[in-house]
Amino acid sequence: MLIHPNPDPVAFSIGPLAVHWYGLMYLVAFVQFVVLGRVRIKQPHIAAIGWKKEDIDDMLFYGVLGVILGGRLGEVLLYNPSYYFSNPLEIFEVWKGGMSFHGGFIGVLIAMSLWARKAKRHLADVYDFIAPMVPLGYAAGRLGNFINHELPGRIASADLPWAMIWPGVDHPVHPSPLYQMLVDGVLLFIILWLYARKPRPRLAVGAMFVMLYGCARFFTEYFRVPDFDVSFAGVTISAGQMYSIPMIIGGAILLIGAYQFAGRKSATKA
Repeated sequence: MLIHPNPDPVAFSIGPLAVHWYGLMYLVAFVQFVVLGRVRIKQPHIAAIGWKKEDIDDMLFYGVLGVILGGRLGEVLLYNPSYYFSNPLEIFEVWKGGMSFHGGFIGVLIAMSLWARKAKRHLADVYDFIAPMVPLGYAAGRLGNFINHELPGRIASADLPWAMIWPGVDHPVHPSPLYQMLVDGVLLFIILWLYARKPRPRLAVGAMFVMLYGCARFFTEYFRVPDFDVSFAGVTISAGQMYSIPMIIGGAILLIGAYQFAGRKSATKA
């Protein structure tokens, strides 16, 4: 078995100011968004519709607000409202962890819709552009969860080579933040980046991300201690799985619709 390294959550301090690893992981996420965005605008089919470096820098401001506000409000309202309403000051202590991807996802959708309106760009084009850059940012966030020893996994067999002794837990568990970092983050990035390298129907890339993330998250939730369980169609699933089901269904519908609309458009032109 492995032992969780249990590092100090504080990366370094400058006088009274403590800089946490969790916060640095969000900085990493935002930096990689800019780096990947500048690679993406060089792809011929992206350059052809006029994306520029200035667009990336401008979007980043909106995206940061969407991620932080949406992620925190999602954690408060979707996962642990009773605790935060009893301890309202802790809502602002984001450096301790506790950010909901589903809340952040909604926050980014809203933020990008505001940016698209300001920049006079088609909203679907904006979603398609940013979608391949999101999974690695998510992976950085999950690494931050691991450093903070958050989100312990379910009980694992002691024979599992990567079963881990987690701080404060007296039995081996699955290192679920690492599973989600690798599957929901790195693997999804590879698939989506390769898919988005070629021209696709409008909204197809964004829809593919929504559907695949929902599928990946539904799978990796089986290894994570759920925030709470719910009964769905007579089957008990976790809260994370419940919130992922609409993403799977909605993403699939949007993906099919994107290809059907593109097909009808091509037939009309012919």
